[in-house]
Amino acid sequence: MAPVKRKLYQRLLFFAVFLPVSGVLCFSELFFIKEPHDVTVMRKEAVILDCQAHGEAPIDVRWLKNGVKLVENERVYQLSNGSLYISEVESRRGDKSDEGFYQCLAQNKYGAILSQKARLTIASISSFAIQPTSIVVTEGSVARFSCKISAHPRPIITWEFNRVTLPLTTERITVLPSGVLQIHGVQRADSGNYRCITTNIASRRRSTEAYLTVTPAPSPQLPQRPRIIAGPQNISVSLHQSAILECMATGNPRPIISWSRADSKSIDVYNTKVLGNGNLIITDIKPQHGGVYMCRATTPGTRNYTVASANVTVLAPPSLVEWPESLTRPRAGTARFVCQAEGVPTPQITWLKNGEKVHSNGRIKMYNSKLVINQIIPEDDAIYQCQAENEQGSVLSMARLIVVMSEDRPSAPRNIRADTVSSSAILLAWERPLYNADKVIAYSVHYMKAEGLNNEEYQVVIGNDTTRYIIDDLEPARNYTFYVVAYMPMGASRMSDHTFQHTLEDVPLRAPELSLTSRSPTDIQVSWQPLPDKLSRGRVSAYGLSYRTSAESTVSQIELPGEKTQHLLENLQPDTIYLLRIVAATSVGWGEQSAWTSHRTPKASSARVPLAPELHLEPLNCTTILARWQLAPRNSAIVQGYRLFYHEESQPENAPVQLRASDHTHTIGGLDPRKKYHVKLLAYNFVGDGYQADQTISTPGCVSVRDRLVPPPPPPHNVYAKTNSSTAVFLHWGRPAFTSSNSVNYTVRCNPVGLQNASLVLYLQTNQQSLLVRDLEPNTKYEFAIRLHIDQLSSPWSPVVYQSTFPEAPMLPPSNVKVTLIEEDTALVSWKPPEEPNLAVTRYTILYASRNTWIAGEWQVLQREGSITMALLENLKPGQIYFVKVSASNNMGDGPFSHTVELTVRADHSSGLDPRLSHGSTHSTVFSDGFYHLDQKSMTGITVGVCIAFICIIICAFIIVCRGKNRKSSAVKMYREGVSTPASAVGLPASEGQAESADVTVPMMSQNHFIDAKGGSNLIINSLGPVKPNNERKKKWFPFNSNGKKDSKVVQNMRHGTACFQPGTTVLTYEEELSPDQPSTLHALLGRPGDSEGSSTSEGSHATGDSGRYSHDETEMTNLSSTPGSRPPSLSAEDSGGSDCSGPAEKKSELMEESQTDLKFVQPVENGVCHHEAQSSSQYALSL
Repeated sequence: MAPVKRKLYQRLLFFAVFLPVSGVLCFSELFFIKEPHDVTVMRKEAVILDCQAHGEAPIDVRWLKNGVKLVENERVYQLSNGSLYISEVESRRGDKSDEGFYQCLAQNKYGAILSQKARLTIASISSFAIQPTSIVVTEGSVARFSCKISAHPRPIITWEFNRVTLPLTTERITVLPSGVLQIHGVQRADSGNYRCITTNIASRRRSTEAYLTVTPAPSPQLPQRPRIIAGPQNISVSLHQSAILECMATGNPRPIISWSRADSKSIDVYNTKVLGNGNLIITDIKPQHGGVYMCRATTPGTRNYTVASANVTVLAPPSLVEWPESLTRPRAGTARFVCQAEGVPTPQITWLKNGEKVHSNGRIKMYNSKLVINQIIPEDDAIYQCQAENEQGSVLSMARLIVVMSEDRPSAPRNIRADTVSSSAILLAWERPLYNADKVIAYSVHYMKAEGLNNEEYQVVIGNDTTRYIIDDLEPARNYTFYVVAYMPMGASRMSDHTFQHTLEDVPLRAPELSLTSRSPTDIQVSWQPLPDKLSRGRVSAYGLSYRTSAESTVSQIELPGEKTQHLLENLQPDTIYLLRIVAATSVGWGEQSAWTSHRTPKASSARVPLAPELHLEPLNCTTILARWQLAPRNSAIVQGYRLFYHEESQPENAPVQLRASDHTHTIGGLDPRKKYHVKLLAYNFVGDGYQADQTISTPGCVSVRDRLVPPPPPPHNVYAKTNSSTAVFLHWGRPAFTSSNSVNYTVRCNPVGLQNASLVLYLQTNQQSLLVRDLEPNTKYEFAIRLHIDQLSSPWSPVVYQSTFPEAPMLPPSNVKVTLIEEDTALVSWKPPEEPNLAVTRYTILYASRNTWIAGEWQVLQREGSITMALLENLKPGQIYFVKVSASNNMGDGPFSHTVELTVRADHSSGLDPRLSHGSTHSTVFSDGFYHLDQKSMTGITVGVCIAFICIIICAFIIVCRGKNRKSSAVKMYREGVSTPASAVGLPASEGQAESADVTVPMMSQNHFIDAKGGSNLIINSLGPVKPNNERKKKWFPFNSNGKKDSKVVQNMRHGTACFQPGTTVLTYEEELSPDQPSTLHALLGRPGDSEGSSTSEGSHATGDSGRYSHDETEMTNLSSTPGSRPPSLSAEDSGGSDCSGPAEKKSELMEESQTDLKFVQPVENGVCHHEAQSSSQYALSL
């Protein structure tokens, strides 16, 4: 028995899985082979709209026109293959015309699918919207005619000159497809009549004739800066169409036209070409061609140019980027379909169920491009289509929802009923299901408002131990619908029957908003808007109006019927502040009174001031109010402008917003949600302020997820900012992918980067997906953010995008221009940038000319970068007067030139004075450039000072030469007789293996002296022969004997030095102790410490008159090495205080200087053994 049951369960499982899959597979066979497409036909012509579907038979095909089922007749009927045939197309007015959008609907047992929309257009051509007008131009300049007409299909436009057709393109004549005729280099023969001819398949039309008058050109022709007379315009072009950007300029000489992109991208050379003399045409346009294009007109051979720009927007039909997929779901489950599309403009998403539009209700929701079906019922089993549509076309995608039924689930709850408890509560009761009631584990109560569409459904889950529930968060005086669903572990039951019930009335939640105006000095017109149902909480039966003056406490009250929305208070006092408030009542009672609203009655004067404007306030969203107004019909006074005041209730009044007389709307942004604001508006003129209009309004709340149980709409995406000019930025953004039948509007936030004053933030409102933000500051970086508003839901702000406006062409010349002569033929020009805020200068142009060339109109041109504010004028001719002027330029154009500055270049320089000085005058001369030139007295003083300095330099040079000679003579002196070590001690024993304890000393010598190092005598020989010892001290000049005492002190401090030795090495050292009066032999050789160059003290080295550098003579004296090729000695570790004096045996000898007066030369030992003795004396060591 068990195997049989197992096989039965396997078969049931197979059918449970296979049947849904097979349904999906069968659904995939229902699709369109042919769909209708857009078509344009002539009137009375026949047309066939194709439609052929394939799928499981039978398939029924029907046609829809503009969303409504098409009624067939003898002229319009369906063919056997499903296509629609129209024998004679009619173009009658109204519904009898065959023009419109057509769709075919194919249906079989699984559901229905709808084809894409096809537009049938009847060829037509209207009358001219713009016709050519007569013009007068000078010979050699340019002429332009234009005409514009609306036609389907697009017409071909040609031009006639004196009834003769002009060629489309010649060397001087260009005909643009947009209907523009351009003539360059106008000649006398071009005078005559011009008209345009438009032709399409429907008809041909001729415009009126315009006459071109050519006047003689002035002689000689004056140079003219380039000027663009017809620049490019912002255009939107469909994908794969052609875009034409016109650019026509005039000037003398004839300017050169060039094109570039504002984003610095290269222009597509394959699909772009220049038409005529500077017009840009882009063929087969693609999305990458979109952007801001700049036309530049430049004078040949100069940097003078002007720029015009326009934005090209590429429109693209919708294309799907995410498709819905077929689903299989159990009853009471949830199904989610996703569909996303892209295109320009952003496509609108619509969901269809079996070819009919899906509407949101409690179970079905549409948001964020998703279709969500909750509490699935068998009726939800259908084919669903996602339709993405914009003005460029539509695209559809389909999916099927299969609902799986189960017999083990309970039946629906029974006998559901509802009873009103209060104005916000209803008691709901029901009976348990008839079947499987014992398996119920919970109930879900569903309720929603009964009136209106797209109402939100709310759900409450309760346990299975009760069949009663009170819903207590309802609105007063509203009808609601309820149903209940039972749940068990295997799933949910079907929905119970719906029941309806309404809540009771309640007192009004809030008072109306007042609007106050005065028609005369003795009255106040009080008006208000009826309360919405959510605030009235029932039918308003009466209003109570109270008023008093601000100086009195007595309150007057008036009761008005509930149908009234205005009342006129008369017999009031002029120029008096009145306080007013209102309260509303229902059948239950009176609600809460409003706050006092103030209003001043006008003065009793005969002066004609403007009457109070008719003010209307409208909350656009939770933070923005739109104020609209118009002048009173009886107003006859002149209006110079408006003043708008607004402030939050119980807050002080802000400064007024000044508005122009032409303004009739103003957006008040940056407000707080759920706040009441007072708004006052008045007009003024030269007489004074006019009558004021007062009104109060409350901002709605920004609905959150908790308030609506639905997520807020997502912010706009793909926000793109492009600079259009120096004062305008073009914004474009995409609408989030969600579906709603309510209108959508946007708030654009704009402010300069780093703005500190929040009141200067600009808020703009639009219902489009693009906006041109105007009146911006040039060369300023702005930040933009956009938020979306729909059905009182506000999205978060989009990510901030940054964009800078173009710099504006300089309007002022450079300031403080000065010219001064710095050499005989060279002058320096300096200036300051133009005194304009936010001005970017890329270069300066300097024009200068002598008087003769200036008269001839010939200027020499210099140009410097924008960061440089000076220039040299070279090769100036003596005896000439030069004129100089400077201008600033940037990428947007050139600024004006400064005033001309004169410079006189003198011809006589024989006196040897500064060429900038004027001769023949003892007074300083002031030139036109503002610079002072030196007089004769000043020049004499300078000459004397220079001579004194020159004499000092000669004396110093002489002293240095003498010191050098003294050093050379001292180097050849011999030891004095008082040296303690005899000359015989210089010799060394023959045995090199025995260590010597005696110190052997040698003097330092230059390269010109030689000594017998093997011992013998102390004879010193130089290049001229033997040198005799000289013990006499050379007398010094008294100014240089200041260091003598210091030297004697140093000699007294001499002690035994350091001995470094090693077996097998020869170490020569020298020590001497002298009395203060006895000079050291080394001192005699090297010169006194005060005379040596590069001398140092024990505290460190100090620069001498020779900047601390050793002379060549001193270097020669230190080059005593055992080998002829040894290097000059360098400082050893002993100088830096190191204790290790060892080193490699192969190194050269090193000079180690410890102090000011002694040098010690030590030959490096092989094994690196050193012996140190404490010493403070000065020693010299030389390695042999």
